[in-house]
Amino acid sequence: MKEDKKLTNEVGAPVADNENSITAGPRGPVVMQDVWLMEKMAHFNREVIPERRMHAKGWGAYGKLTVTHDISKYTKAKVLQKGKVTDLFIRFSTVAGERGAADCERDIRGVAVKFYTEEGNWDLVGNNTPTFFIRDVHNFSDLNRAVKRDPRTGRRSAQNNWDFWTLLPECFHQITIVMSDRGIPASFRNMHFFGEHTFSFYNEKNERVWCKFHFKTQQGIKNLTNEEAAHINGLDREYHGKDLFEAIEKGDFPRWKMYVQIMSEEQAKNHYENPFDITKIWRHKEFPLIEVGVLELNRNPENYFAEVEQAAFTPAHVVPGIGFSPDRFLQGRLFSYGDAQRYRLGVNHNLIPVNRSKVEVNDYHRDGAMRVDGNYGRTPAYTPNSAGVWLAQPEASEPPLDLEGTMYRYDPKDDPTDDCFKAGGDLWRILTEDKKQLLIHNTAEDIKSVTTNIKYRHAAHCYLADVEYGRRFSEAAGLDFEKVKALSKLDNSELIKATLSAE
Repeated sequence: MKEDKKLTNEVGAPVADNENSITAGPRGPVVMQDVWLMEKMAHFNREVIPERRMHAKGWGAYGKLTVTHDISKYTKAKVLQKGKVTDLFIRFSTVAGERGAADCERDIRGVAVKFYTEEGNWDLVGNNTPTFFIRDVHNFSDLNRAVKRDPRTGRRSAQNNWDFWTLLPECFHQITIVMSDRGIPASFRNMHFFGEHTFSFYNEKNERVWCKFHFKTQQGIKNLTNEEAAHINGLDREYHGKDLFEAIEKGDFPRWKMYVQIMSEEQAKNHYENPFDITKIWRHKEFPLIEVGVLELNRNPENYFAEVEQAAFTPAHVVPGIGFSPDRFLQGRLFSYGDAQRYRLGVNHNLIPVNRSKVEVNDYHRDGAMRVDGNYGRTPAYTPNSAGVWLAQPEASEPPLDLEGTMYRYDPKDDPTDDCFKAGGDLWRILTEDKKQLLIHNTAEDIKSVTTNIKYRHAAHCYLADVEYGRRFSEAAGLDFEKVKALSKLDNSELIKATLSAE
């Protein structure tokens, strides 16, 4: 016979009663002496940690990366050597919604992967799109505020959203993707995902190349229409979480093929546009996908809070052989992600099991809230020291990067090679007719409540990307196409000035 589990208080003493308060008489008030009641209430009041400012609603799973192809000429990272199998944890999320948001909303999907490598943890933080809305980290908090709730109404605001998007032309390509059929994936299993940023690889000879990471779903791409999503959201707001959990539980393990694109330093210097601009893509014809391996998810977490809610990621976590790039948005994320976790979970969040490295950590970090691992005992807390402990490893250094130019606040729009509409136009032209219809329909519906001046601003951008794209959106939005063509002849500052007024 299975032995009953005994209830204890927070420090292990027996709890006599967990259902009835101590009162002054059978019908009297509760007394302060009921210390177990006080503990229960006080703990409950503090159970909710601050939710992520962005990507608050998410689901996670464990899995593995199996490397099947040799890319050692590009990187010495042990996790990416042929035959290597590495455990990982992945978290999928929507971006704009809070923790209680519905899964099937029109939004990009965040995808963060923590690889538990033999050289420490590598976090690859990206989305289900190869590009992003903005390219300068100065716009990061503003973008997030524009897509979050309006400070006056407390509601999501299409007006704020589209106003911000259309004032920054570099948003256009990402807008086209989000408003396309891929704006609402049918499941996490049925979408690609990407590292988005340009990163670097360096090999055993300390030779650097630039790289982008791609993960292609092996389950096939499937998406939802607005109507399908609305129906699902009305029945099950946790639909994507349920789909992922149930697929793994029944052994239908989702898989993605991992690829990289490679660009040499010389190619980057001579590229026709900024290769470090996250709003741009590297075209596959010029920089073909190179297969790396297979990512598989095969185990569900045992506890959502401990493993999914407390999972913490930052692109600052790389391993030898993988490095950063001059991508100015990545540069800001290197700080902001880790700092967000220090606020949300505390300075010792990397000691939480789901975040803990599987190799020994010697980082000189001491003290802080929730330090429960011995705090390095009597080991010296400073460097240099005479004890000969925890010496730096210069062999892990990245190769030097040549920089040029004067220090200044450069605006990418002043770069004569900058074209914010080429990629969006290319995407429009490869869409099938039914996908074009969906894109126009979704955009017109999403922007319907927005003031006319902002609709004209977006229509001019559509026209600059492709004449047909501009015409069809103008018709769907009920705009004067001749006015759209006239606006498209203005430069960006003139266009903004001409469309500032809502009258």
